[in-house]
Amino acid sequence: MPVSQFPGDRNWGYDGVFPYATQNSYGGPQGLQRLVNACHKIGLAVILDVVYNHLGPEGNYLRDFGYYFTDRYCTPWGEALNFDGPHSDEVRRFFLENAEFWVSQLHIDALRVDAVHAILDHSPLLFLEELAATVHKVAEQTKRDIFAIAESHLNDARLISAPEKGGYGFDAVWNDDFHHSLRVLLTGDRQGYYEDFGKIEQLAKAFQQGFIYSGEYSPFWKRRRGTPSNHLPSYRFVVFSQNHDQIGNRMLGERLSKLVSFDKLKLAAACVLLSPSIPLLFMGEEYGETAPFYYFISHSEPGLVEAVRKGRQAEFASFKWQGTPPDPQSESIFLEVKLNHSLRSQGNHKVLLEFHKALFQIRNDLPPINILDKDNIEVQFNEQKQIVFMRQWNNKNKVLLIFNFSNQEKTIPIPFYEGNWKKVLDSADKKWCGGGSTMPEEVIVNQNSNLSLTVCPTSLAVYRK
Repeated sequence: MPVSQFPGDRNWGYDGVFPYATQNSYGGPQGLQRLVNACHKIGLAVILDVVYNHLGPEGNYLRDFGYYFTDRYCTPWGEALNFDGPHSDEVRRFFLENAEFWVSQLHIDALRVDAVHAILDHSPLLFLEELAATVHKVAEQTKRDIFAIAESHLNDARLISAPEKGGYGFDAVWNDDFHHSLRVLLTGDRQGYYEDFGKIEQLAKAFQQGFIYSGEYSPFWKRRRGTPSNHLPSYRFVVFSQNHDQIGNRMLGERLSKLVSFDKLKLAAACVLLSPSIPLLFMGEEYGETAPFYYFISHSEPGLVEAVRKGRQAEFASFKWQGTPPDPQSESIFLEVKLNHSLRSQGNHKVLLEFHKALFQIRNDLPPINILDKDNIEVQFNEQKQIVFMRQWNNKNKVLLIFNFSNQEKTIPIPFYEGNWKKVLDSADKKWCGGGSTMPEEVIVNQNSNLSLTVCPTSLAVYRK
């Protein structure tokens, strides 16, 4: 999450006011550099969240030095940055050089650009296009892999299309549609923007194509939303079942581990880690961390603190949540969000961690899954029985994934190809604290087979040919 300097000691990072300064209470630039170096030594890349759609409300003095802001637009968080008005060339340069600073001076490996839909710009050459080009130029000059990843709720395929095809040139985009679809199937929550989701067909489309809303009418937005994405590679999409926004912007900051059963946690993990897209895990998700993740601040101006409190209350209105949100200014709620790493070695938490490891092993070892190729994937579904089948192939290797979102056993024809199939993983196995598998260890399919199997409730099975 963002580390640009903000007032106070604790913050999500989206109230930064000095884009080039690294938060002093986190260790400053030297601390960040040590962290990046340590990660690189053991083969880990570091992705940094950057905010180019607004600056924070406290300690924001850039307006005293130039035409950084404009009253032609507004954002949900305050004044919009001036990327297309008079004197905007210098403003754009300031932020483009900031992106260059992170990747060239501190050796950050990728930038996740916050809420690009709130970067308001009608220039012939968009700031976002220049931003992606700047990152890639440093990559070319330094002979490193450096990526630009966008967060956007617009479902605009241009973000991740090549510049020569009229795109902005970003390498990937967060796919909120995948999260929303999966979340509703697991929890049944249909409030707020979740009202647009709830069909098995939608998750199947996310697996196969990327965006779910690709021009269809959205009841929540009350307009058509999105553009087609089926022509874009699956590795352009980042998928997840949890992230800081989707947890922290709930009134009580509950993780999935507090909202669904253990079987559903395993099913969620399998959907994310075995999807043909790039998986993202939220901290502690891999072992079912139970600590909440609240929104927290440490502003010094009482009026601003009260405004944030009222804003949080208003933000939850569309979800019809009752009660009073935890006080974001309170240090105690900040302390509550800290992880309890000891859970990793206890009970179901330990089993869930081992289950994640098994999923990663499958993702690494089975070529049809780790190739991330939309051309070699077929997704089928049964809406009534709440089941998704995903078939993937590469040369002679074939894999079949069976996801059952129903709370009941379902007997259903299984779309195996001809040949001998072996079960690789079944989340219903007692090994994974399931109720016991009903799926055979081996399946032989011939030309005349009409094979139906009984699939356990809220479970995932993987077969390999």
